Amino acid sequence: MPQPMIWFDFGGVLSPPLDDLFDSYHARAGISPRQMKTALAAVAAELGHEPLAPLELALLTEEEWGAAMARVLAEANPGIDLSRARLRSFGEQWFEGVSANPVMVSTARHAKEHGYRVGILSNNVVEWEAHWRAIVAPVGEVDCVVDSCKVGVRKPDPEIFRRAEKEAGVPAAECVLVDDLAENCAAARSVGWRAVHFRNNAQAVRDLAGLTGLPALV
Repeated sequence: MPQPMIWFDFGGVLSPPLDDLFDSYHARAGISPRQMKTALAAVAAELGHEPLAPLELALLTEEEWGAAMARVLAEANPGIDLSRARLRSFGEQWFEGVSANPVMVSTARHAKEHGYRVGILSNNVVEWEAHWRAIVAPVGEVDCVVDSCKVGVRKPDPEIFRRAEKEAGVPAAECVLVDDLAENCAAARSVGWRAVHFRNNAQAVRDLAGLTGLPALV
């Protein structure tokens, strides 16, 4: 029986929790998580999309999106100091000093060492590729990367899982998603994948072993 292909999400699985990234960005740029999340939603709503979807579907360039964010932040927060925020090159500042989740990196490497195929399936942004690839570099070479901004569809749209199957040449029954969002896991299961809803490292490692038979990390 063929080994399953394990697809890891980037944000919140291979990278630190998103709330941690919002907090560290606040410290660098002076924009609170509440202000950022409200502005993210407002900019996306202007285009009829979910937060970050305009970037993750490459509907806006990072520079265009950054200009819209600056406008919305200033309108919603009169007198806000944006002097430390580099919104038009947001990814560079957002990922500054960010390291990969060491347990998930070890899990991915461990899976490869035991003959499992490994992929990265992520909602991501064209201009952020150099930054996120540098963060996940410790994983080493993976079998496939499927990025929303390149395929034109994003999780939780079931179509992205079908695109991933085709890209990797792997049937749905052999695909396992590790993702921090329950709706993404539900969408993957709806097309025949198995999924681990990442809540914390220990739980995710345990659940992944239960689904795949991957031996425990020593």
